[in-house]
Amino acid sequence: MLTPRYYFTGEFCRFYDYFLSHPHTEKHFAKGEYLWRPGQPHEKIHYIKSGALMHYADHENGHRKIISFHGEGSIFPGYHTCGFKIELSLTTVALTEISVLEFTRQQFNQMFEENTELSEQVVNWYSMYVNRLLFETVHQEYNSSFVKICNLLYLLTVNNPQNYGFDIAITQDALAGMLGLSRVQITRGLAQLRRQSIIATGRGKITVTDLPALARLCSSETTG
Repeated sequence: MLTPRYYFTGEFCRFYDYFLSHPHTEKHFAKGEYLWRPGQPHEKIHYIKSGALMHYADHENGHRKIISFHGEGSIFPGYHTCGFKIELSLTTVALTEISVLEFTRQQFNQMFEENTELSEQVVNWYSMYVNRLLFETVHQEYNSSFVKICNLLYLLTVNNPQNYGFDIAITQDALAGMLGLSRVQITRGLAQLRRQSIIATGRGKITVTDLPALARLCSSETTG
């Protein structure tokens, strides 16, 4: 069974040569640069060659909700033909320098219609994305703040790109933004995990030192 994920990477790697063989534009974004202007509709689709981006929403009350991270081999935003108003409230920014293959909707639509394997993977990708949202809606609402932190750290670790392993490059503010918790709740939860020698923390980084112990603190729907 697949676990929910917050970090999406590698889902479309096998289509890289196929993408290269079709009309596209190669683009680069600097760290901190928006992939499209906030408040504007998503006009382009990006295959991420390298780097990582963050997808989030800023609420009018000043709180930021981080939705997901996307890295090498991922496509973002996903391809669809609908225009959802909520998308105007969502922002995507480069966490690092990133390189992408950029497609218009028309260009991606041609590939989607001619390549059954690609269209099937697009559907599977949306299923994974919906699964991540359902996980948060159905289960995280009823968990304590400490269990929410454990769940998120576990999922970020098991879904981490292989070159990172058990090191999670994330700040406490980002954790708070993903979980809708206060900085105080995050600080207390991480301190408890440090006391149990389950994690170690550094500047902008959390290292999971005992994954089995962390898993035992998670809710059952997280670890399966």
